[in-house]
Amino acid sequence: MNFFQFFYYRMDEVFEALLRHIQITGLAVGLAIVIGVPIGIMITRKRKLAGTVINIANVFQTLPSLALFGLIIPFLGIGLVPSVFVLFLYALLPIIKNTYIGITNVEPASVEAGVGMGMTNFQILTIIEIPLALSVIMGGIRVATVINIGTATIAALIGAGGLGTFIFKGISMNSDNMILLGAIPAALLAVVVDFLFGKIEKQLTPKGITY
Repeated sequence: MNFFQFFYYRMDEVFEALLRHIQITGLAVGLAIVIGVPIGIMITRKRKLAGTVINIANVFQTLPSLALFGLIIPFLGIGLVPSVFVLFLYALLPIIKNTYIGITNVEPASVEAGVGMGMTNFQILTIIEIPLALSVIMGGIRVATVINIGTATIAALIGAGGLGTFIFKGISMNSDNMILLGAIPAALLAVVVDFLFGKIEKQLTPKGITY
């Protein structure tokens, strides 16, 4: 049986695993946005903390994903919750860092113009800084999402499901078709998400600015 026939007979299973994969990744990145963006904004106001906060987030990125999934089991068990938590930790660094870089690189003249108009700090942040930094922040979210789609395949090892289930089953059965059943949809999902987020990032980039 070739791969396409194999895929056809297991299409429903693949679709179900794909939805689960999207759920795990979406929850993790959503949580990282809700927590990471405010932290990124906070360290633009307290810059002495910026290095410490970014270095802490960087530690999670340097830990091997398989080891981190294993380390979290004694505390959160297995299944969806620990998987989302680990992926959330992986998503934090690009989101915090890009939020910080995006806001600190806003032209001082734009901020000074806001001050000159009598804007409060909150108005300067929400009307000037965040809109001008939005494309950079979106770039961090894009990177975090694509990384998490790949890393989420390991979540199958702790019972979270997703496309990684086929990959690990294929390894244990020595079945290339089974491995590809998980690997190809995961790769295609990452490519599609990267393309769509790239389009959004481009739309959010102020005219006259290129990255």
